[in-house]
Amino acid sequence: MSLHVFLYGARVPSTLASSPAVDAPLRTAPRRRTRVLALPEARWALLATAAFLLALPPHLAGAPGWMYGPLYAIAYVAGGWEPAIEGLRALREKTLDVDLLMIVAALGAAAIGQVLDGALLIVIFATSGALEALATARTADSVRGLLDLAPATATRVTADGEESVAVSRLTVGDVVLIRPGERIGADGRVLDGTSEADQATITGEPLPVVKAPGDEVFAGTLNGTGALCVRVQRDPADSVIARIVTLVEDASRTKAPTQLFIERVEQRYAVGVVAATLAVFAVPMAFGADLTGALLRAMTFMIVASPCAVVLATMPPLLSAIATAGRHGVLVKSALAMERLGEIDTAALDKTGTLTEGVPEVTAVRPSQASGLDEDALLALAAAAEHPSEHPLARAIVAAARTRGLRLAPAVDFRAKPGHGVTALVEGQVITVTRPDPDSPADPESPGHPDSPADADRPVDAGTVVLVARAGVPVGTLTLTDRLRPDAAETVAALTALTATSPVLLTGDNPCAAAEVAEATGITDVRAGLLPADKVAAVRDLQLADRKVLFVGDGVNDAPALATAHSGVALGRAGSDLALETADAVLVRDELAAIPAVVRLSRAARRLVTQNLVVAGTFITVLVLWDLLGHLPLPLGVAGHEGSTVLVGLNGLRLLRESAWDRSGLDQRL
Repeated sequence: MSLHVFLYGARVPSTLASSPAVDAPLRTAPRRRTRVLALPEARWALLATAAFLLALPPHLAGAPGWMYGPLYAIAYVAGGWEPAIEGLRALREKTLDVDLLMIVAALGAAAIGQVLDGALLIVIFATSGALEALATARTADSVRGLLDLAPATATRVTADGEESVAVSRLTVGDVVLIRPGERIGADGRVLDGTSEADQATITGEPLPVVKAPGDEVFAGTLNGTGALCVRVQRDPADSVIARIVTLVEDASRTKAPTQLFIERVEQRYAVGVVAATLAVFAVPMAFGADLTGALLRAMTFMIVASPCAVVLATMPPLLSAIATAGRHGVLVKSALAMERLGEIDTAALDKTGTLTEGVPEVTAVRPSQASGLDEDALLALAAAAEHPSEHPLARAIVAAARTRGLRLAPAVDFRAKPGHGVTALVEGQVITVTRPDPDSPADPESPGHPDSPADADRPVDAGTVVLVARAGVPVGTLTLTDRLRPDAAETVAALTALTATSPVLLTGDNPCAAAEVAEATGITDVRAGLLPADKVAAVRDLQLADRKVLFVGDGVNDAPALATAHSGVALGRAGSDLALETADAVLVRDELAAIPAVVRLSRAARRLVTQNLVVAGTFITVLVLWDLLGHLPLPLGVAGHEGSTVLVGLNGLRLLRESAWDRSGLDQRL
């Protein structure tokens, strides 16, 4: 464990259990979660913490040493053996890190009677190491789970018939049969058949996409009600879903510049303190000083020069900010993540499920004048016909009818035509609910046509329009849209004010849908039709232009961009497991307005960190010079060291106040 983990935590910690969305089984990878206590680092940290907490009360109460001494010894051994071994290994490789320095400082503190200080230092290190191990394991869990989106076997069509083969054995040119309800095993192109595919995991599109001969399909997406014959066009190892895994792994392995800087400082600081401590001990001995006095001065120097005050100068503001954000529905996964949120100067936003709700809903019901139906009657007819269907549009229509409290008549002789619509017999009449054929001429008298008298005074709605017919005669239309989140426009405006740059919309959806959302939210830079790799490329292009990008998304297809961006925020309720694992922060309540609020909170925390570092640095400098140039009594050195720690700690705790969370930007008073 290195100092940057101790200070900032890991970049990708444990997952947040999200509330299941309506279509969650189609959009998320199966869960694979490593149990916390399955990790040896976690078990050792738990033992060290328990021993420390048991030893603390009798120690503070002035009990005899035999009552708490063995417990402190257990804490030292349980929490310190692993970083000590790692430090010695680094020393064998001719490098010196703060791990070993902290262990020596803890043992030195115990040697001169400061057992409590040393044990506390050990416990903090052990806990941080356990969090890092858990972060690594959970990230690996989510990436492995993503691979489960693609099926293990596929039905290959040969000259002799059909055979079931492992997906890994498919080659370019093979023809596979995808039955209704199956997941597609390889990227390819449809040769025969018509169906719909839910490809939200890849493109983020909120509705299933009609697939007909000539259309492209992706591995890991879910086939609808029709059968498809697909010719494989990519090796399974090079499919889009496999490339998402590679992109996430590559981005997670890339160290942030902040971490690299801290590691350089860590090495130099550790070497400097060790060299200085040895000099403080050896030089007086060379001039005839007594052993006890020289050792006491050296131990005092190591304690006052240790980075504990600097560590605590940094952590309380960031941890307080994390706690405050958590109270308001934002889970920020580490102090590093909180710090990086305040550095962003450009925002990039996903569309479906992020700026929008991600599920269709009925937004307009338009009966024709000649039908004799009102809105409720038209909706009840459509919902009755759609009730047996599992299509997302059907579920939205039925939900709208139930919201209005409408009675749904039984439907018989139900039939569904993939990519087109449904037909059913409702109360003795044939009811069809279909998507209008864009290639057929529209009847000007039909509802929904721009020149229809029924719609002459009504605005044209954006979204998916379905036509309802009774006995072959159109009786009205329903419009379904992916509703914009109520706070989307407000959030875009706030991010624009914070970064002085308008956010960028990055979406896999079609350009028309993207343009509608951009216009409604005030976004001017729109990039549509993007696959996951394209989103990553867009984020990297922005970062190559010296921008620090905040990416906000929710789906599997957003995970690579979340990992690549300077800071990533995922939506917690409908977000995929991989997005939740990869992001630096999670909006537990899916409130977009919390994003600018947490950015402002991060900036306030960074200001307090700067203040604390100045205070801590001043104390360390004064105490070190006093010990070197004069005679610093050990009790006074410890008091000064601990006093500076308490001072910066209390300053950082200011962000725990309720007023620290301010959506209007008034945190400048901090």
